[in-house]
Amino acid sequence: MPTLRLLLLMAGLTGLFIAIGQLMGGHNGMLMALMLAAGMNFWAWWNSDQAVLSLYNALEVGPQQAPELYGIVQELARRGNMPMPRVYIIDDPSPNAFATGRDPEHAAVAATTGILNILNREELAGVMAHELAHVQHRDILIGTITATLAGAITMLANLAGLFSSGRSADGENAGRSWIVEIMLLVLAPLAAMMIQMAVSRSREYGADAGGAQLCGNPLWLASALHKLEIGSQRIPLSGAEENPATAHLFIVSPLSGSLMAGLFSTHPPMEERIARLQRMAHSR
Repeated sequence: MPTLRLLLLMAGLTGLFIAIGQLMGGHNGMLMALMLAAGMNFWAWWNSDQAVLSLYNALEVGPQQAPELYGIVQELARRGNMPMPRVYIIDDPSPNAFATGRDPEHAAVAATTGILNILNREELAGVMAHELAHVQHRDILIGTITATLAGAITMLANLAGLFSSGRSADGENAGRSWIVEIMLLVLAPLAAMMIQMAVSRSREYGADAGGAQLCGNPLWLASALHKLEIGSQRIPLSGAEENPATAHLFIVSPLSGSLMAGLFSTHPPMEERIARLQRMAHSR
C-alpha cells in the first residue's frame, strides 16, 4: 500500500475521532477530541513497545537465556543491515510472534514459548524475518498508532451513546436523531475497525515478501505459517481476547475463531499468504 494511502487511512481515524467529539459536545467537543487524538498519537509514538510487551508479560532475553532465538534475530538483523532489536519471550503455549517499537532503532521482537516448541530453526528464521521486515517497513509504528486510535474511537462512541441515552432519559436531548445514534454506536466503531483492517492486511503481504527475501527461502516462512495457523486455532493466545486492538501485530491472528473475529480479521487469508510465498519460491 502506498505511503499516501496509509496517511489517508490514519487521517480517517483521526477524523472519526474528531467527528464523534463534535457530536458529543459541539465545537468544544471537537477541539477536545482533536487534542486527545494528538496526545494519543504522541503517547503511542513513545510508549507503544513497552505498552504492548507489558500486556503479554513479555520477558527480555539475551544470548544466554535464548541462544537459538537470539542468534537467529542477530543474524537476520546483520543480513538486513539493521540495528539489533531487543528480543522477548512470552510464556504462552499458543504459537505466535510480533514486532513493536517506533522505529528500527527502538524495535523489539517477541516470540511465545509455543512457537519455539513447534518450529524448527529454518521456520523460526522465516518468522523472525517476517517480523524484521515489519520493522524495516516501519509498519510497527503505523500499526500501533492505528490500533490506539481505533480502540479509542470505539470507546468514545460507546461513551457517547451512554451519555446521549442518559440525557434523553432526563428530557434534555429528546430530539436527538436515531440516525446519529446509529452513527455513534455502530458506524464509527465499524469504520475504525475496517480502516485498521485495511492497514494491517496489506502490510502482512509486504512483510511476508520482505521476510522471505531476508531469510533467503520463502518456503521456510510458508511452512511456519501452516503450522502457526493450526497451532493458534487449537490454542488461542491468553489475553488476546481482552486486547483485540493488538491482534494485528501478531504474525497470525491470536483471536479465537468466532464469527466476529472472522468478520474483522486483521490478517489476510492464510491460504493466499502461503500461495504467494510458494509462487515466490518457484519463480526464483
